[in-house]
Amino acid sequence: MANDIAISVKNLTKTYRLFGHPGDRIKQFFSLGLKEYHKEFTALKDVSFEIKRGETVGIIGRNGSGKSTLLQLICGILKPTSGSVQVNGRISALLELGAGFNPEFTGRENVYFQGTLMGFTQAQMDERFDDIAAFADIGEFIEQPVRTYSSGMFVRLAFATAVNVDPDILVIDEALAVGDQRFQVKCLERIDAIRRGGGTVVLVSHVLEQVAHHCQTAYLLENGILRAGGIAATTLNAYVHRQETTDSVTTHIKQTPWAPTTLVADRLAAHPGYTGAETRWGDGKAQIFDACIVEGGHMNPQKITAGKLIEITYDIFFTAPVRRPIFGLTIKSNRGALLYSTNSRDLVGETNDRDIGDRVCVTFRITPYLDNGRHLLSFGVVSTSTNGLEPHDRRYDVIALEIDAPRTSSGVLDMQPEFDLTTLP
Repeated sequence: MANDIAISVKNLTKTYRLFGHPGDRIKQFFSLGLKEYHKEFTALKDVSFEIKRGETVGIIGRNGSGKSTLLQLICGILKPTSGSVQVNGRISALLELGAGFNPEFTGRENVYFQGTLMGFTQAQMDERFDDIAAFADIGEFIEQPVRTYSSGMFVRLAFATAVNVDPDILVIDEALAVGDQRFQVKCLERIDAIRRGGGTVVLVSHVLEQVAHHCQTAYLLENGILRAGGIAATTLNAYVHRQETTDSVTTHIKQTPWAPTTLVADRLAAHPGYTGAETRWGDGKAQIFDACIVEGGHMNPQKITAGKLIEITYDIFFTAPVRRPIFGLTIKSNRGALLYSTNSRDLVGETNDRDIGDRVCVTFRITPYLDNGRHLLSFGVVSTSTNGLEPHDRRYDVIALEIDAPRTSSGVLDMQPEFDLTTLP
């Protein structure tokens, strides 16, 4: 395996034997293969890909698609039925909430136990313990049995342990869905630091926004088969469109970030704050084509003042009927940590249905209590269905917002949001 490859998966297959009754296992053993007392279930079938050092990679797919099985094979917890997995470097994994923790041990004892499993001496863990305890920030509970922990405390300690043992490869399975927003910001900042230091991150998440924000590459699993892979936005688009079809043929996708045909001129690309490095995905039933920031009557100022009311507007053109669209706004730090997020449903409730050719302008009024420096704006239009949220157009990290003269150094704060919706001619 080449030195620049962190993980190499080749023709990987994992098949389980499912028995209807515990006694059938004994019957199967003594049948000498002449009769089968089980059914076979293939969780992964002939999966192949490579992950380079320094990449942050997302694994997406519905429940039961084989994501967790794939991670357990990568971590060496399971053995493949056929094919191979090669790993180049030390893996630290957070696969399940509290996996590997003894509920009767204290938090401190579990930290040292995990370190021992990874090959660290007690002296080496002594050097790391204070950093782990500070990151987890659970106070005196670190000396209590983990069976007394809440789910949030559990994941704090598990994540703190995983990221403070010098991993070359960090594997995370849905763990970022647990915990408050402030802790998620801290986790994502640490993930970014690991990546900048040359580490590799593999992230399984049902929160597609996390994959869009933090992953350069993504792979889509469906019924144990690798259906798509490549640029994260392109794979997300493939996932969105596959939810609308029952086609079982592997999707071959082009390396382009935006699949739908653009029916209106995209004036966002000419915005003075346009980043040129946005992640865009969705089914294209709505298309965001313009945006504006107003502070004190000035349009698109070079810098805005923290703590001073601003208006953020963006325009949408509908290419298909959309029932009760939801309009969103997200603000991230320049390093990708989520700082603030809001949407029209939370602020004003349901909005009216939209038809083909409709144009609307949405306005968010906020008071940005943010630190000095560069921040990133993301816009989105979605709707709900029986399958959950349906993304129509999500433009992540599309506009850079420069903040000057901060009035507070706090992180995640109430920005006193207001929302308006105007139909355009």
